Amino acid sequence: MNPENTGVSNKIKVIGAREKNLKSISVDIPKKQITVFAGVSGSGKSALVFDTLAAESQRQLNETYSSFIRHRLPHYGQPNADAIINLPVAIVINQKRIGGNSRSTVGTITDIYSLLRLLFSRIGRPYVGEAEAFSFNNPHGMCPKCEGLGIVKEIDTERLLDRDKSLNEGAILFPTFRPGDFRWKRYVCTGLFDNDKKLKDYTEEEWDTLLYKSGFKPPHPTAGWPKTSLYEGVIPRIMRSFLSKDSRDAELYKDAIDHVAKKGMCPECQGARLNPQVLSCRINGKNIAECTDLQVSSLIDFMHTVKEPVAATIVEAITLRLQQMLSIGLGYLTLSRETSTLSGGESQRIKMVRQLGSSLSDLVYIFDEPSIGLHPHDVNKINTLLKRLRDKGNTVVIVEHDPDVIGIADHVIEMGPKAGAEGGNVVYAGDLKGLMAADTLTGKFLSQKPTLEKEPRHPAGWLSIQNASKHNLKNVSVDIPIGVMTVVTGVAGSGKSTLVNQVLPKYIPDAVYMDQEAVHASSRSNIATFTGMFDPIRNLFAAHNQAEISLFSFNSQGACPECKGTGTVSTDLAFMDSIETVCDACGGRRFKKEVLRYILRGKNISEVLGMTVEEASRFFVEKDILQTLGRLQDAGVGYLSLGQPLSTLSGGELQRVKLAKEMEHRRDVYVLDEPTTGLHMSDIRQLLATMNRLVDQGRTVVVIEHNLDWIAHADWIIDLGPGAGQDGGEIVFTGKPRDIVNCERSLTGRYLKQYLRQR
Repeated sequence: MNPENTGVSNKIKVIGAREKNLKSISVDIPKKQITVFAGVSGSGKSALVFDTLAAESQRQLNETYSSFIRHRLPHYGQPNADAIINLPVAIVINQKRIGGNSRSTVGTITDIYSLLRLLFSRIGRPYVGEAEAFSFNNPHGMCPKCEGLGIVKEIDTERLLDRDKSLNEGAILFPTFRPGDFRWKRYVCTGLFDNDKKLKDYTEEEWDTLLYKSGFKPPHPTAGWPKTSLYEGVIPRIMRSFLSKDSRDAELYKDAIDHVAKKGMCPECQGARLNPQVLSCRINGKNIAECTDLQVSSLIDFMHTVKEPVAATIVEAITLRLQQMLSIGLGYLTLSRETSTLSGGESQRIKMVRQLGSSLSDLVYIFDEPSIGLHPHDVNKINTLLKRLRDKGNTVVIVEHDPDVIGIADHVIEMGPKAGAEGGNVVYAGDLKGLMAADTLTGKFLSQKPTLEKEPRHPAGWLSIQNASKHNLKNVSVDIPIGVMTVVTGVAGSGKSTLVNQVLPKYIPDAVYMDQEAVHASSRSNIATFTGMFDPIRNLFAAHNQAEISLFSFNSQGACPECKGTGTVSTDLAFMDSIETVCDACGGRRFKKEVLRYILRGKNISEVLGMTVEEASRFFVEKDILQTLGRLQDAGVGYLSLGQPLSTLSGGELQRVKLAKEMEHRRDVYVLDEPTTGLHMSDIRQLLATMNRLVDQGRTVVVIEHNLDWIAHADWIIDLGPGAGQDGGEIVFTGKPRDIVNCERSLTGRYLKQYLRQR
């Protein structure tokens, strides 16, 4: 092999990449090293790493499978690039929430529960069966009452029935039980009730019969009653027809069920999910459900008490997995926690656990901001694991903004110089030392010396929270200052979100609470429609062109007839993958051709929706539109396009778009949950300046945050901890940033002190 070929094989080469805003760029990524992609949000990092590199690797890997298997795998189109050379198999570990139904838990997704089941089947006493018997998804193991869910749905009769009405007037407020429906006839045709009598006038006997009695033939039914049928009360009928696991109608009437049914802990298993026989089996005094209810750090301690030689191998395997969870800052989770309740950051770290035990090498691991949701203390743990993956002979590629993660890079590639149309270029490629000296946005901010807020503002008053004990909070009492910016800090799982998002609303219900949860909107909702900006834009087009306003909506008269205004067409290829392709009729522009002939200042409606917030700010002169665009820029999302669907936004982006919308109403108190998520250092400064302006106008701002730059510029800090889960839930420190650096008990203070010194 000649030297030239040897050199080439040590690099992944991307040539002429043109996905999204990429400007036909070529880049080399060294193999078996850690490469961090930096740059402002919207600069092209994800377009290169995920839409080009990862997509092509997974596309080619999927093509090695049969068409039968490919049909069940995600479809990846060929990325827009001239060539990608020396590409390893990619393992993508992103922030997409694991989700799953209520039967999916941290224990099942990590396979630790499978090992625990094996352990209990071998040494648990009394012996109750093989490993399958300990599964709450197995009929032999599950609690018969809740069918392994740990919760039961109970019918709320106040919502189900209108006592001021009779059966004939529609007293049963549920589909198919209303007057004329077939299930309604099963009550009015029984001869058991006066069908015109108000339910509030029923005797106790009539009420009990209507709701609960079952299994008998009505003695004097009227015409319309099936001769062979037995009577069934409203409650058992709804439970059987809509709430049992075999129900065919449960999904069809989901909204109605959610309205009349409330969830509660199963009275038989008390949430343990398993039947009494399985729960009688114990190891050192604990059954398997009690083990899964322990947080990971405590379960490790319990595993150390299991000394039986026959179980040594299983205990070792369980302990190793648990230690891996502890090492990436998830020691506060329990194995019984449902995966649907995990954040994006927690989901990503759970996925990491599954890779740590792998002995595969020569792969490319691709991470999407692994520092998200993590305290600096836990970021250090993540860095150790990223280096371990590299040292096993793998290539590690990371999209990241956090200076501590950028700091472990062997190679850095910065995209930019700005976002959207002004991005898509490689502005730096080299080592970290070179980046610090480079004239780029990331280089400039990394080389800046961080400082504390010199003169914190003085509170205008105090809000006192007393004796909060929800989740892991330990009878917490704390004063929150009014009229300043308070940052609530602490490691993941320390109790920050419980205090701010669950306790605080009881004291300030009228505050604006900004979280990273998805908004309940249709797949057609975009930034322009969500912020209310699209209506004045459509009005402008209609007035300027003397046309109907409905023409300028892709949900109405102006929609392309082929794709119905979505811009894409799905083609079903039978046993092969269905393919989403750009609509031929409109070229992905969503509108009819005649609509696109209407122009406003040289642009049609589709071109306006394609503009970024920043570009649109230079295009429009109308005050109401400019005000909305200005709030979006202040919130740090100037790089997003007006027509970008909300479903494509990250949690952090969505929170900032919601913030921009809420800032229009000028509320007194704003509460934000990690608003720096996914933001470049320069964008963080811009968002921080926006929050400071709100405070200067007399507002109160409360922020949950890990970012040390933001913490350094707070007026007041409330630090929870000292650890996570049962080791947290206490107030470690309250006061000014300059004082927390001297608080020895505070992990935040320790890392803030180090941050201020190191750069």
